[in-house]
Amino acid sequence: MTSDRRFPARLDLASGTVDMSHGAGGRAMAQLIGELFQRYLDHALLLQGNDQALFAPPPGRLVMSTDGHVISPLFFPGGDIGALAVHGTINDVAMAGARPLYLAAGFILEEGFPLADLERIVASMARAAKHAGVPVVTGDTKVVERGKGDGVFITTTAIGVVPEGLLISGDRATPGDAILVSGTLGDHGVAILSRREGLDFETAIESDSAALHELVADMVAAVPEIHCLRDPTRGGLATTLNELAHQSGVGMQIDESAIPIRPAVAAACELLGLDPLYVANEGKLIAICAPADARRLLQTMRAHPLGSAAAIIGEVVADPHRLVQMTTSLGGSRIVDWLAGEQLPRIC
Repeated sequence: MTSDRRFPARLDLASGTVDMSHGAGGRAMAQLIGELFQRYLDHALLLQGNDQALFAPPPGRLVMSTDGHVISPLFFPGGDIGALAVHGTINDVAMAGARPLYLAAGFILEEGFPLADLERIVASMARAAKHAGVPVVTGDTKVVERGKGDGVFITTTAIGVVPEGLLISGDRATPGDAILVSGTLGDHGVAILSRREGLDFETAIESDSAALHELVADMVAAVPEIHCLRDPTRGGLATTLNELAHQSGVGMQIDESAIPIRPAVAAACELLGLDPLYVANEGKLIAICAPADARRLLQTMRAHPLGSAAAIIGEVVADPHRLVQMTTSLGGSRIVDWLAGEQLPRIC
C-alpha cells in the first residue's frame, strides 16, 4: 500500500462511495489508502508505503495460511467481515501451535460501495488485529465494476512461527485419543442466518468470532504433545471430524449428549431444519490428545475465557473405513457423514 498526501481533497467517509478511480492506481487510490486504510491499520511496516513488508522472523519454523472472506451479510450479531478476516486467518495459523506474527490483507471493493461501511469494516479489522497483537503490515486494494462484486471481499494471509519440537497435525490422531471441543457449537452460523433471513429469537444469538491463538498457547504449554488441532468453520464439527479421520486413517466415536450446544442455537436449528453439527463456527477449536492428557488439557481450556465451556466429546477409534459415528441422546447410533453440498452458503 502506498499513499500521496500532497493533494488537499478529503474522502467523504460519511456519504461517499467507492468508484473505479479508487482502484486505478492514481491519486484517488492513494487517498483511499492513506486516509482510510493507513489511518486505522497504522503499523510501522505498513506506513513505510512499500509493496511488501520486510521483517526478520524469530527462531522456529514458519507457518503461513491464506483465507478468503465472502460472507453475507457483511455485518452480523457479534461481528463483521473485518474482524472475521482477522480471526479466521489467525486461527488457521494457530491450529499448528504457532504464534501468529503478521497479517496481509487484500480488499476487492465493488463500485458504489458506501465508504462509511468500508470505514466501519477497516476500523473493526484494526481493533481485532490490535486486540490479537497481530498487525496488518501489507496489503492490496482492487475495485470491480458495479454488479461484478458483492460490496467487499477480503483475503487475509497470516504468517506465524512454531517452536522447534512442536508437531501438531491432522494426521496424528491415534486410536484411544480423546476428542475435545473448546465450547458451544453453531453460534456463528445461526447468528449469520438470523441476520440474513431477518429472524428474531427470544434469546440473542451472536457469532463466536474470536482469535484463538492465546488459548492454543495455554493448551500447548500444558500439553505439548497435543496431536491435532482444527477450527470447525465451514461444515462444522461433523465435516471437520471427517477431515481429521481421513487424514489420520482412523475412526471417531462421539457422544451427542456431551457436545455443548446453546439451547437457543439448538432450538433455532430445529426450527430451520438444520443439524447443528454441520453449522459453522469461528471461535471454537477441536483438540485431539492422548487419553492420559485429556483431563489436564480440559482443565487448561476451561481456565481460559474462550474455553470455559470446553468438553470431552468422544474418542478416536480404529476403523479402516474412517467413519465418524455418534451415540445419540436416545441411546442409538448414527453415522455422521461429510456435509453433502452446502448447508449455509456465504457463511465466512
